[in-house]
Amino acid sequence: MAEVVLFHHAQGLTPGVVAFADGLRAAGHTVHTPDLFEGRLFGSLEEGGAHVEGIGFGAITERGVRAAGQLPGDVFYAGFSLGVLPAQKLAQTRPDARGAFLVDACIPVTEFGTAWPQGVPVQVHGLEADPFFAEDRDAADRLVAESDDAELFLYPGDRHLFADSSLPAHDPEAAALLNERALAFLAAHGESGLRSR
Repeated sequence: MAEVVLFHHAQGLTPGVVAFADGLRAAGHTVHTPDLFEGRLFGSLEEGGAHVEGIGFGAITERGVRAAGQLPGDVFYAGFSLGVLPAQKLAQTRPDARGAFLVDACIPVTEFGTAWPQGVPVQVHGLEADPFFAEDRDAADRLVAESDDAELFLYPGDRHLFADSSLPAHDPEAAALLNERALAFLAAHGESGLRSR
């Protein structure tokens, strides 16, 4: 079974993020959900975004890196929207990263290095008409084109944070498919051991 660090989005460590983590746990995986907001939850993306801007995106990313640094290595990194920042940085920079799945966002790989590391599988998931994800679509396409083991999954719809069952944007059908694909990803790569980088 795999070990996963899952980072929450700009509205905080919501019950929906915890429920997604619990779904992975029910399949036998160990999932850590660091709280980058120290318990604070926000009722909208706008409120959460304002909070993040007050702290700084770099500071949020480093909070995630520090939280993961307290855990043993050899793990998968995952994130929803804002949480993609620390997840992607860790997947690209930690030599013991097993893989990553990124939901609602994708950062240009040049933000954290020169290329996606060889031998680190990655999935990117987003709704095809989500205006937030649309801003990251080029980065996602480039990641898939340039990586040796990357997949981009697009789902119909225009909502952001579609996989969070505690928010109005939740899309049950797309979220169920994401969960199925994430579990298959972890099953395929979780037992294979570290690959050469």
